Amino acid sequence: MSNSNKWTEENIADQSCKTVIVTGSSSGIGFETARVLANKNAKIIIAVRNLGKGEAAKTRIIEQNKNANISVMQIDLADLSSVKNFADQFRKKFDKLNLLINNAGVMIPPYSKTKDGFELQFGTNHLGHFALTLHLLTVITNTANSRIVNVASNAHKMGNINFDDINWETRKYNPWRAYGDSKIANLYFTNQLAKILDGKNVLVTAAHPGWTATDLQRHSKVFEFANKFFAMPPKQGALPTLRAAVDEYAKSGDYFGPNGWQQWKGYPVLVKPNSLAMDETIANKLWKISEELTNVKF
Repeated sequence: MSNSNKWTEENIADQSCKTVIVTGSSSGIGFETARVLANKNAKIIIAVRNLGKGEAAKTRIIEQNKNANISVMQIDLADLSSVKNFADQFRKKFDKLNLLINNAGVMIPPYSKTKDGFELQFGTNHLGHFALTLHLLTVITNTANSRIVNVASNAHKMGNINFDDINWETRKYNPWRAYGDSKIANLYFTNQLAKILDGKNVLVTAAHPGWTATDLQRHSKVFEFANKFFAMPPKQGALPTLRAAVDEYAKSGDYFGPNGWQQWKGYPVLVKPNSLAMDETIANKLWKISEELTNVKF
């Protein structure tokens, strides 16, 4: 693979005839991902909880590009019935899915739970996307050369899932640790799914945006302040996701992130997660537990 130092949206080929879902694409790197792929002629589904924000994002993209092909559909990843409903509606309207980008997420909120009783970050960032992907797998595997991209984070290095207390009911809640758990879960999911889909003509890749200024950081005053000095704009932060989504040399299990110091900033290249994120036993255990918790089976 060309690990070129300056991979940008200019490197993206025409995406005509591709149908793409980007979750959480009304702002931040999700919006930039949707915008760039729309400009490359893909058919984009902006999948968001807030339809008003989704429609506003659609309008912003069409103002720049009147030929953009964009639909807005509602999904609340913190509610498994909403996730199933989204997948059912999608299958009624579309007969193929070339690219599923699991981008949406919550970061370091105060302790709260999803509609189904899961800790909010783990429930949204991992279980919601796990259920969505499995609900859509038939249409993905029936689409030639399809791809699934999971957006993780450098914060996976703080993750170490406690399977005895996955919802933080007996421990003192640590929002950063819980965020790290949800993000290492994204990588376990990527690796396990890549293994399961081996030979099925579906690539499963992951990416992380380094330090990018987005709405995700609204729960941290320190981040909001430091963003002004250290963070990349969302346009740059979306590049690892985009490379994971379209790089023709990518292989299943590949992980993309910025090429700068500590992977905070820079241009997207292949990066390595920490060794804990590569643990196959934990990935397998998490898969089984995720199937049980979501009641969605492969």
